[in-house]
Amino acid sequence: MKRRYLAIYLPFLPSERIRMAGLAPPEGTPFALVEKIRGAMRLTAVDVAALRLGLVPGLTLADSRARVPELVVSDAAPAEDALWLDWLADACDRYSPSVAIDPPQALIIDITGCALEGDIVEDLKKRIIRQGFTANLACAVTPDAAIALAQYGMNGILHLPVAALRVDPEIHTALRRAGLKTIGDLADRPRAPLAARFGTPLPHLLARLLGEQDVHIIPRRVPSPVVVEVRFAEPIARTEDMLSTLENLAHQVAGALIEQSVGGRCFEAALFRSDGHVARLKVETAGPVRDPAILDRLFRERIDALSDPLDPGFGYDLIRLAVRVTEPLAPEQLRLEGGALTDIELGLLIDRLGTRLGKTRIRKFAAADTHIPEQAAFELPIVEVAPVSGWVRSEEGEPPLRPIHLFDPPHRIEVMAGLPDGPPRRFRWRRTSHDITRYEGPERIAAEWWRRRGGHDLGGGGLTRDYYRVEDMRGRRFWVFRHGLQGGSEKVDPGWFLHGIFA
Repeated sequence: MKRRYLAIYLPFLPSERIRMAGLAPPEGTPFALVEKIRGAMRLTAVDVAALRLGLVPGLTLADSRARVPELVVSDAAPAEDALWLDWLADACDRYSPSVAIDPPQALIIDITGCALEGDIVEDLKKRIIRQGFTANLACAVTPDAAIALAQYGMNGILHLPVAALRVDPEIHTALRRAGLKTIGDLADRPRAPLAARFGTPLPHLLARLLGEQDVHIIPRRVPSPVVVEVRFAEPIARTEDMLSTLENLAHQVAGALIEQSVGGRCFEAALFRSDGHVARLKVETAGPVRDPAILDRLFRERIDALSDPLDPGFGYDLIRLAVRVTEPLAPEQLRLEGGALTDIELGLLIDRLGTRLGKTRIRKFAAADTHIPEQAAFELPIVEVAPVSGWVRSEEGEPPLRPIHLFDPPHRIEVMAGLPDGPPRRFRWRRTSHDITRYEGPERIAAEWWRRRGGHDLGGGGLTRDYYRVEDMRGRRFWVFRHGLQGGSEKVDPGWFLHGIFA
C-alpha cells in the first residue's frame, strides 16, 4: 500500500497567535514580529496585511518601516509558537496516531489506510479555521512533497519552486542563476552532474520530494500496541457518560489483550473536546492487568484525585483508550476456594494507592550488591525495576541469617569473652546483662577494598567484622560483632557492637 501524508502549513501562525490573545493591532493594520538576527532587527513573521504591502520575513525593521511607515511590530516568541503548534498536533491525534511537527509552522499526519481522505482534509480545515488560524493543506506520497505542496500551493510537484527542496541559500541562489527555477527543471536531469555542481545533498532531497525514496515521519508520540475509541455524533458533557464510555472501552481493551496473551502496565485515556482541546488521563499499574473492573476503578479514582477537575467545555466528541505499555500475562490461576493470588491482590492495592498518591510516593526495598549489612538494602519507587541482586536467604528450616531488626548505627556493648578472639560469653546492653547460652559464628565480613580504612560509618567501619548469632538465657537472639582483628594490624583492642535483634 502506498503511504499517504497530510501536511498542514500555517503561514501566519505567529501573528494569528498574538491576535487571538488580543495583543495585535486592529484588523487591516500591517503587523509583524521582529527578532535580532546578525546584529540587526529583522522580520521573522508577518500578517496578511503586511504581506500584501510587500513585507516578507528576513527584511530589516528599518527597511520595512521605510516601505510601510504604519507597520506595528512585536517581539517574536518562538517558544510560544511551538506551544501552539504542539496544541494543534494534539488535536490532530483524532485522525491518526502518527503526527509529527515540522517546525516552525507545519504539521504532518500519516493518513495511510485512513478512510475518506477528502473528508479528513475538509473536517481538519474547518476545525483549524474555527480556532482562528489560516491553514493550507495538501496530501502526497512523501512528507517532503506534502509540506512543499501545502506551503507553495501548487497543483503538482513539478511546478514547485526549487526553494521547496529546502537547500542552503547559497545553493538556492546558484540554482536560479543556472536557470533551474522549478522542480520540473531538475527532475529529468542526470543526478550525478547535479551532485557534482550543487553538492551531494541535492539529489537526495530531490528524490525525497519526487517520492523516489521511502521516507517516514517520526511520530511525536509512540504508537500504542492496543487502541480503541468511540466517536459521538453529538458531544457528551456529563462525567458519568464519559466514565461509562471508558468502561465499555476497557472491555474492548481486555479482549484485545487476552488475544495477545499480554496485560497492560500503562493505560491512557484521551478525551477530545469538540473545540480541539485534548485531556489525557494516565494510570500505571504495578503489574500487567487486563481486568475491565480494575481499569474502571483506577480511572474513576484518577479523576477523583485530579487537582484541576476535568472541563468538558462543549462536550467530548471522541474518547480513546490506549495501552501504552504491555507485558506478557499468562491466564490467571485461581485458588481452589476461589480468589486471585496474593501478589495480584497486592498489585491492586499498589495501583489504587498509586492512583491517589502518585506512583513515586509508594516505595519498596531492593537488595544492593554489597556484603556490608547496613548497605544491603535501599529504597526505590514501586514502579521501578529492582536490580538483579537478590536477598540473602537462609536454608529451608534453618533460622534466619540476618535479624528482623537492624540498628543503624550499631549499638556499642560491653563484652566478656573467654578468649580474645573467641565468642562472647556475656554482654551488657542498655544497663542490662545478658548471659549467652548458645552461639553461631564467627561470620567474617571484610571491608570493601576500594574504601579507605575507617571509611564506613560506625567509627572506623573499614575494619574487619566477626559476627556471631547469640542467644541468652531467656531465649532472646542477638546479632553482635567484634570490630577489628585481635592482635593484628587493624586494632589492638577491638570493640564490640550489637547490630540487630532476631526475636
